[in-house]
Amino acid sequence: MPKGNDQLIYRGRLITLSTEKAHLPNGHSLDLEIARHPGGAVVVALNKNDQVCLLRQYRYAVNESHLWELPAGCIDTLDPTPLVTAQRELREEAGLNAETWAELGRTLPSPGFCDEVLYLFLAKGLSNVGKQQQDDEIIEIHWLPLTRAIEMAASGEICDAKSVVGLFRAHWCLNRGQYTF
Repeated sequence: MPKGNDQLIYRGRLITLSTEKAHLPNGHSLDLEIARHPGGAVVVALNKNDQVCLLRQYRYAVNESHLWELPAGCIDTLDPTPLVTAQRELREEAGLNAETWAELGRTLPSPGFCDEVLYLFLAKGLSNVGKQQQDDEIIEIHWLPLTRAIEMAASGEICDAKSVVGLFRAHWCLNRGQYTF
């Protein structure tokens, strides 16, 4: 939230935009446009066949195209923790619950102008509970081998940053034996 001499430009349902006076470690000061975002959670959901749940989701903001993405969503006041948010989004977008969850760290998608933090999770022990998508969500659910999804992320076919990071982190952790479910 803006403070002191900062100026609120816009407050929406998802972000707040303001100009803020930034005092840098080198002694310089400058005015920055900063987007404040509540953060979110991203889920790499793997079934017993090592297939990952990928969504083909319509995204108006990027030329009205469909993108490959992992289930994800914003933290809100009803679900204030990243894990609860991840569980909600997996259920709503993919129609799944998971028995086991592991943290894969966090990522900062656009730290040059936005304070958004995305928390990454690996989910296994999946069961189908029926999807509950929002009216503004146009989503197709697909299951692909994790190795194929990694190839798609490496080639740029999956270009959504949160999904690329989530897939590579899950793959890396699983290959190191860090998570044994």
